[in-house]
Parts: sequence; C-alpha cells; structure tokens
Amino acid sequence: MNRPELVVVVGGGVAGLCCAHRLHQAGVPFVLLEADKVPGGRVQTDRHDGFLLDRGFQVLLTAYPEARRHLDYKKLDLHTFTPGSLVRSGGQFHRLVDPWRQPFKGLSSLFSPVGSFTDKLRIAKLRSRVCRGSLEHIFQAADRSTLSELKQLGFSQKMIDQFFMPFLGGVFLDRELETSSRMLNFVFRMFSQGSTAVPAEGMGQIANQLASGLPKGSMRYGCRVRAVTANTVWLEDGTHIESSAIVLATGGEATASLLGIPFNPSYRRSVTCIYFSAPEPPTQEPILVLNGEGTGPVNNLCVPSLVSRHYAPPGQHLISTSILGRSSEDALEAAVREQMHEWYGSQVSAWKHLRTYRITEALPNQIAGQQPLFQQGKSRPGLYLCGDFCLQGSLNAAMYSGRSTAEEIARDLAPILV
Repeated sequence: MNRPELVVVVGGGVAGLCCAHRLHQAGVPFVLLEADKVPGGRVQTDRHDGFLLDRGFQVLLTAYPEARRHLDYKKLDLHTFTPGSLVRSGGQFHRLVDPWRQPFKGLSSLFSPVGSFTDKLRIAKLRSRVCRGSLEHIFQAADRSTLSELKQLGFSQKMIDQFFMPFLGGVFLDRELETSSRMLNFVFRMFSQGSTAVPAEGMGQIANQLASGLPKGSMRYGCRVRAVTANTVWLEDGTHIESSAIVLATGGEATASLLGIPFNPSYRRSVTCIYFSAPEPPTQEPILVLNGEGTGPVNNLCVPSLVSRHYAPPGQHLISTSILGRSSEDALEAAVREQMHEWYGSQVSAWKHLRTYRITEALPNQIAGQQPLFQQGKSRPGLYLCGDFCLQGSLNAAMYSGRSTAEEIARDLAPILV
C-alpha cells in the first residue's frame, strides 16, 4: 500500500462516507480507510440472537435536508414512530402528541397534566416560529442555552421539567439543557417538518446505502491509522500512503490523538444504551416514552420492534433504554430493572438482557457560546477535517460536513485535475 493516492479519507462513518461520495461525483480519485470491518462509525446495527441492535438509540429525522440529498428513503424502507410521546409523571403515563398529525388525540393531550394548557399553546407558537425563514437564519440567531430560551418563551418550570428535560435531554444527551438554543430551534423545526423514522433493518442501513454508492475497491476495511504527518498516512501495519490531500473524519477524540492535540472530555456527550428482549412489549405502540419524574437512571425508552418488526425475531420484542452519560456502574442493569419494575410491574421479570452499549463520544458537546474544538474544512495545507464534531451534533451536520469538505477539496485540487 506504499503508493500515492490523490485523496485519503480516514474514517468510514457518515461524514467520511458523504465526503467520499461527493469526491466521486466530482471526479476526484480517493481511497477511504476504515478501521472496522463495516461502514458507519456510530451509525451501525449489530445482529444478536435474531435481534437488530443499533449502536445506541438513534433515529432519522426525514426533514434533514442533507439526508434528503444523500439517501434513497424508499430503498431504506423507513418505518415511523407515532408523533409525540408518553411522559411518565406522578406514577402514570400521559400522552403528548403532535396535534397537526393526530388532531383528535392532540386535542385530548391539551388537557394532560404535563404542563399547562398555555404551555401547549406555546409549543404551537414555537413550532410556527422555527418553521419560518431559512436554516441559515436559525444558526445566525442570538445564542443562549436551551433552558434560557425555553424560559424566555414563557414555558412553565413544570413543562420544562416533565417534557423538555427528558425529550431534549435525550436528543442532546444533556438533561440540564445547556445546549445552544440554535440546536433547540433546528431540531424542533426538523421534528415539525418531517417524520421520526428508522430503516426497516436498522440505522446501519444508512451507512450501507452510502457505502454501496462508492466505486468498487475505493473503501478499505481493517485499516487502522497510526499517525498523519504532512502528506502521509501511516497505518498500524507499518505501511503508509502518500497523498495530495488527507481528510480526517474520525471524531473529535481520535482526531485530536492523530494530530497530537490534548482532548478535553468536556467536548463530548456520552450515553449508555441497554437492550432487553421481552415476550410482551411494555407499551403497545411505536412511541417514545420519557422520564418526566427525574428519578432513576433511564431517561427514555422505546420498543424498536413495534416500529419495525425486523428488530426482533417472531414472538419477541426489543426494548431500548437510554441512560445519559457513560455509566460504568456494575449495578446499572439492576438499577434500570428496578426503575422499569416501578413503571411496568411484574412483566419486567421476563425481560432478558441482550447487550449494553457505552458510547463515550456519542455527540459533541454543544454548550451555548462554546466553539467546537476543531473547525471543518482545511486545517493546514493538505489536511482537512470533517464530522459533526466540527459543527453540530446531528446526522444532518455529519452529512453536510462531509459533502462541503469534499467540495472544498475539489476546488483546491482543480489545477491538478485538469
């Protein structure tokens, strides 16, 4: 492998795949190196005893403009969640649904004890506001914390505690809602303008579809990069590749390591996902269940097998529980079971633990006013960075970063491509 390549993309996650795809469209020769045996990075799905286990609870918001650009939704066979959520509060479950998509159920949820009637009207006002104007306008708006923004909009503390903290806490992996209000407005727009979905056979199908569109032989698996110097990529097997341009699409911590820069853990958000199998689902619909009580480790729960039957073998259901932060407690599973017994009673005794995923760098930290550790695009001559860690924590940002970085490389290399 000691031969030159025009462009070397390091990292076969969504950002690296979209970068490679755009380079291919622009006629720029490249090779993509991925340390794993499959593409996707964080967006992978493992098969385990007949179950499909996404690497952490993930969804596709169909309104993402970059996802619409890069993905064939029909081939992904998307299955959608029920719009809205079930909120656990006061020992009971209360429904909050999108009245635009489910007007009859939405009318009844106006009178649920989660927040006030006025809070529900304010949600409608927020929806209307964030759907106006351009996305550029959202990301150029004044920046404050999500919590400050919600208070500025007049939401009651009860509504914030019972709904926004578990819902947005699960989206941002930040129950304190320190995340930038720009992200609040962006994700609320995406939830409002499209559906929340998963591919029929798991989120990993997104990465598989992107990889299938690359030229044969352009993606090399099992290639772990040891170092990057000038225009050379050094692999752990002792070989190296010289190139005119190198793209690091490797995530914040790995990028810092390759560049010899200290990485501060405050730049990342972590999550633990525990999967269980069960003969009966704890809820009867494909809806997100939120912890509005603020006690116990589980922030949110869902039953992926109710969204798509492919997630579990016949006669079984898959249950996904998400715990914010990276917990190394030996007793975490027991604590989750105890909380679920409080929610669902004796049926939890039949749940079987399948697998626990502790995802250290699930999202970049997006505290209001804090700049990313790295900026996307050209870092120095011949070296480019891309990924959501350079922008915002979303699938859309990863795709945009990969595409726009490839376009910058194509412009820079245009003189030698003629």
